[in-house]
Amino acid sequence: MKYTNLRDLTVSSIGLGCMGMSHLYTGFTQADDVSIRTIHRALELGVTHFDTAELYGPFTNEVLVGKALKGRRDQVVIATKFGLRSHVGNEGPTDSSPANIRAAVEGSLTRLGTDYIDLYYQHRIDRNTPIEDVVGTMSELITEGKIRHIGLSEAGQDNIRRANAVHPITALQSEYSLWTRDGEDGTLDLLKELGIGFVPYSPLSRGLLSGSIRSRVQFATDDWRLTNPRFQEDTLPHNLEVLTEVETIAAELDATTSQIALAWLLAKGSDWSPIPGTIRIDHLEEDMAAADIELSADQVAILDRVTQPAGDHHTAAQAMMLDREGSPVATTTGN
Repeated sequence: MKYTNLRDLTVSSIGLGCMGMSHLYTGFTQADDVSIRTIHRALELGVTHFDTAELYGPFTNEVLVGKALKGRRDQVVIATKFGLRSHVGNEGPTDSSPANIRAAVEGSLTRLGTDYIDLYYQHRIDRNTPIEDVVGTMSELITEGKIRHIGLSEAGQDNIRRANAVHPITALQSEYSLWTRDGEDGTLDLLKELGIGFVPYSPLSRGLLSGSIRSRVQFATDDWRLTNPRFQEDTLPHNLEVLTEVETIAAELDATTSQIALAWLLAKGSDWSPIPGTIRIDHLEEDMAAADIELSADQVAILDRVTQPAGDHHTAAQAMMLDREGSPVATTTGN
């Protein structure tokens, strides 16, 4: 495994997204000991970056991660998130009020079995709470020793800049992959300007880029991908067809499409740490081997131009929660 820095936080160049072990995906109802073995194998492979959130389960994923990492706290970076559940009675879908942040962090610390969180993300921008108030509260948590670094998830450029003016932001986590290029709207340039690291989630386009998904019948009935626009009956065949462009590069390097998709991300940013998720040890080992693949400049350029898939990467309801230009944003209240 290789390592990189998200601002001044050192992490493995590829992390492990733990959400699917407890939430939304086929197989998330497996016994905890199966997932714990996967997390332990990740540790053996040199992974230090583990990503979770209070939303996942909800709550059960943090418990699982805390259980798996017990006794190994000093070896790992634990990232978790708040803001998509209210603990103080506010109506959703987001709540990043100072009172809710403080309630959320105490719950996460308890479930994770730790006295500090390495990287604490606002899960989604709360348009009712100014980002200055959010980051101000999080900086207080740093002073109190409850968190060590501040992150934002799916934040837009204005909020990123405003947040960083209050306290240095360590990382932005947003969906980005060969097949999801939202960050190329100038957001990735802004991160570079401000020295903020990047954590691409869903780097395999929810499994599509792995090549292992060939039909909707592979999913359990409660797998949320059945509602995702890229997995519909009228879009999935096209997306499997354009995957052959990635397969061509993979064949040249005797690699898998998952490995090529991850290697491309590592080639794009020296301070990036993608977090593919899996519940299986064989898939984990495949993904982590991508850290040793070096793409040529020509191969990166070809991958830059691959045909994009049909269908949005979010449902309409999820897309409404993204912080994009033109979305209403809370203004500073001064408290």
